[in-house]
Amino acid sequence: MEPIAIIHNQYTDRFAIPRQSGSTDLLSVVVFLPKYRDENSLRHIEEFSHLWLIWHFSEIHQEGWSPTVRPPKLGGNKRVGVFASRSPYRPNALGLSHVKLIGVRKTKEDGAVLLVEGGDLMDKTPIFDIKPYLKSDAVQGAKGGYAVDANTFLKVDFEGQAWENLSPEERQRLASVLREDPRPGYQNDERRYAFFFDRYEVFFQIKDGTVYLDEIKNAAD
Repeated sequence: MEPIAIIHNQYTDRFAIPRQSGSTDLLSVVVFLPKYRDENSLRHIEEFSHLWLIWHFSEIHQEGWSPTVRPPKLGGNKRVGVFASRSPYRPNALGLSHVKLIGVRKTKEDGAVLLVEGGDLMDKTPIFDIKPYLKSDAVQGAKGGYAVDANTFLKVDFEGQAWENLSPEERQRLASVLREDPRPGYQNDERRYAFFFDRYEVFFQIKDGTVYLDEIKNAAD
């Protein structure tokens, strides 16, 4: 099995990636590898509003696998079966995400590319397959297990001086990352944390359920 495409976006740090697909509207571009750069393979794809992406956890480097993992959702204190989790540490490090299809754009360098929103893939993640999302994929009454309240968000404070150098669009995109608590798994203290997002290094703190932006630096500095 080999990748068919690579995704490009502003998630340059794994701690900035959304917890689940569909929780943000940040734009990503799916660029097909030359071998699969045939416009016929995209015929009628724009008739679908959403797509499934099957991809590789390419930043996970491990030897072997464990039958149990400790999901951050459970505070890292309880083990569950790896197949009862979405942990990247699995026998085959594959991810599955649904994204909103914005459209197909023809480019001179890369041929036809897909513009999608709502992905939870890191920049330059290899994609193995793309399939249309169907209405029947949404199961009514599905049970969420221990992840039933997975889409809870933090409050973001916009009063700090660090926000002033960002455009309104950049503020919105960064806030969508911060509200999902980009601290490493199992960490819930009030110390200062940092992560890379697009061309910035972002420093923040979380106190009483609110995210405070401390500082933003150009990552190239």
